[in-house]
Amino acid sequence: MSDPLKVRVRAKMLEQLDGDGGTDAEVAEGDDPRFVAIRDDLAALDEVADDDPLVDQLATKYWAP
Repeated sequence: MSDPLKVRVRAKMLEQLDGDGGTDAEVAEGDDPRFVAIRDDLAALDEVADDDPLVDQLATKYWAP
């Protein structure tokens, strides 16, 4: 059985954070708009239920199958 969409979206977002190529200093500063947007989306994802429409929106945004 495959993981729920919310789990796959979260994994994709974390993968994007890890693979974005930012140095440790850039990530620590927290002012890169790409990192800020992904972190905000991760925080929002953590606050909703598995069947919330936001999960589908983020799946589309981050191309999570």
